[in-house]
Amino acid sequence: MSNMDRVTGWWLFAGVLLTISGALNIIWGIAAISESHFFVGNAHYIVGSLNTWGWITLVLGILELIAGFSLWGGGSYGRWVGMIVAALVAIDSLMDISAYPFWSLCVFALSVIILYELAKAPEPHGPRLS
Repeated sequence: MSNMDRVTGWWLFAGVLLTISGALNIIWGIAAISESHFFVGNAHYIVGSLNTWGWITLVLGILELIAGFSLWGGGSYGRWVGMIVAALVAIDSLMDISAYPFWSLCVFALSVIILYELAKAPEPHGPRLS
């Protein structure tokens, strides 16, 4: 199976979701690093501070973009790294829930959808024979 045979509509959809989530996490990370005023004030974190989680989110967003572009190219790197990064982003979004609850839950849901799509086996092309 060549690289281009692996690229199905669902994988392209997962790649789009990865790049959207990556862009959103980069924006979120930059906003958290600069301690923007739209975050909930006096939020308490289990580990670190808003600045720390901003850097983590920024790095994860960049990795999501790289995995999304690799997935569009048919690389298996995009699938596996995309799954790992989506799982880490899901955890990260729940750790950020005290800063901006609704946004964190939306990013968590997006990460779960990405995980679901990337965890499915590639669909073979052509008619199915029973």
